[in-house]
Amino acid sequence: MPTVTTNTAANSALRFLNYNAAQSGSSVSKLASGSRIVKASDDAAGLAIGTRLMADVTVLRQSVVNASQGVSVLQVADGGLARIADVLQRMKALAAQSLSGVPSNTERGFIDAEFQELVSEITAMATTTRFNGASLLSGPVASTDYFVGTAPTDLITVDLANLVPSAGITEFTATALGVAAESVDTVTNATAAMAAVDISVNYISEARASLGGLVTRFDFRGQQLATSLENIEAAKSSIMDVDLAAEQSKLVSSQVLVQASVSALSQANELPQSLLRLLQ
Repeated sequence: MPTVTTNTAANSALRFLNYNAAQSGSSVSKLASGSRIVKASDDAAGLAIGTRLMADVTVLRQSVVNASQGVSVLQVADGGLARIADVLQRMKALAAQSLSGVPSNTERGFIDAEFQELVSEITAMATTTRFNGASLLSGPVASTDYFVGTAPTDLITVDLANLVPSAGITEFTATALGVAAESVDTVTNATAAMAAVDISVNYISEARASLGGLVTRFDFRGQQLATSLENIEAAKSSIMDVDLAAEQSKLVSSQVLVQASVSALSQANELPQSLLRLLQ
């Protein structure tokens, strides 16, 4: 029933105008932010899941960095051991030279002078092999845990003081390797020194093998972290990111409806005027 006191058509048109305008504004916000969930009411469950996934992505990115840093530390330690191995090779050559029947004891003394300098250099190399100020090959060497995952228990432990478990060596100074007291100034001493150097070379080889295993472990963990990061980011994107094509289509539709609502409201507002003409 048409009346002039209550314009039901205008009220209805205004309600749809407000709704369509709100939908249009929501679409604009999503397109501008690139996110499907601008406010919690858009998708409360999706927001909760997406937020947790975003936290995991942040942690995984740092874990990838942690794994890379762990490899760097191990490579520095391995480089120091490689140079110590080079020194031991030279010491073995000097022992072999001293064992020859050509040098006299006086000349063996000259050979031993170089040998003793190399003994000192082994300790110096072990002491000066550092990463971020921390010594890696001479005591005290602390065990270190590297966080590489998303849970507090996702750790890789690196114990540089236990690289040679068969001998219980905790550092790689000349004393620890067993060559500090050796000399090559006589045939007898050269014979003992060569045996000691051989044992030290075996220790260094075992330590480098342990380091190699740790580096391989960090490499594989880094690859696993990168894969997890890629998959979790994809999952987060499917939940949180807006579908630009679909949202743009929705925006165009809501804008058309806004225009239609404005037109309908304008016409509804003219109805009372039309009714008043009946009284003229």
